Amino acid sequence: MNRAKMSTTKLKRKVGKYELGRTIGVGTFAKVRFARNCETGEHVAIKILDKEKVLKHKLVEQIKREIATMKLIKHPNVVRLHEVMGSRTKIFIVLEYVTGGELFDKIDGRIKEDEVRRYFQQLINAVDFCHSRGVYHRDLKISNAEFSCPSWFSPGATRLIQRILDPNPMTRITISEILKDQWFKKGYKPPVFDEKYDTNLDDVDAAFEDSEDHHVVEEKEEQPAAMNAFELISLSKGLNLNNFFDVEQEYKRETRFTSKCPANEIVSKIEEAAKPLGFDIQKKNYKMRLENSTAGRKGNLNIATEIFQVAPSFHMVEVKKSKGDTLEFQKFYRSLSIGLKDVVWKSEEDMQDHLLN
Repeated sequence: MNRAKMSTTKLKRKVGKYELGRTIGVGTFAKVRFARNCETGEHVAIKILDKEKVLKHKLVEQIKREIATMKLIKHPNVVRLHEVMGSRTKIFIVLEYVTGGELFDKIDGRIKEDEVRRYFQQLINAVDFCHSRGVYHRDLKISNAEFSCPSWFSPGATRLIQRILDPNPMTRITISEILKDQWFKKGYKPPVFDEKYDTNLDDVDAAFEDSEDHHVVEEKEEQPAAMNAFELISLSKGLNLNNFFDVEQEYKRETRFTSKCPANEIVSKIEEAAKPLGFDIQKKNYKMRLENSTAGRKGNLNIATEIFQVAPSFHMVEVKKSKGDTLEFQKFYRSLSIGLKDVVWKSEEDMQDHLLN
């Protein structure tokens, strides 16, 4: 089986300064993907909307209004909106990545009242802050207030729930009154946050514009080709993988070594080691072409290298002669190995043998 045909280059999609990862949520008009800010390393969630669908359903003004509202609300108990970007076909809403999971999963079953109180305090703090910014929820459905509290509820919790779910708005408890309630105040710690508000909506308007000048750059960053188990075995001698990882293997027209270094570091080290040996270097992604400027016995020696990803932090590097004399290739590789001694991975057994020798 041809390994070259089996291996495919791994692509990572980038939007502006963000590298997109797995999908963590899907809705009718959008999906949410995990992402990483390449400049800061911060993890975020990016909500991706299809412009065509948004326009078709006349949702532009609604989405703009929701984004503007989120920009108003900067509170530790409310998901933060970082920025909004647009491409020719997509809208990207960059949000704070929250790792706590769904609230429903937390409360689905009996949990301790103190823990419930803590979640409720955070919720009331967030709602109170929203109200202070003129933001209200208008989709309440609590008309006859027909409910009963389980017997294990404490009297304080039961009384507060009854006052909150009062269908009469004139007698229903207010947020300010909830904040003074004895059950609510137990263990209460007011939120601490920096009240700096950036309500500039220029990025929102720009995201919906058709001008290329305002579009974010979408690109795919190539990564080392991934190698599966079948390819790994096909490169070993017989089925003995020790031979595959043997750095001192017999040099022929090609050879390989493994490394725990990042792929870009391996590329840099090969370049540093090959240049003093008189080789011109061409790089494309994680493939390199090395050509000796001085002709040998069979013309100029050309070397091709490629990095494969065996595991997230483990790479295999293939070095093979594409043109020139085989003996000159072997001599080149011995010299190259000296410059790569800090990159090449060796097993504990190899290290012990080296020390004994």
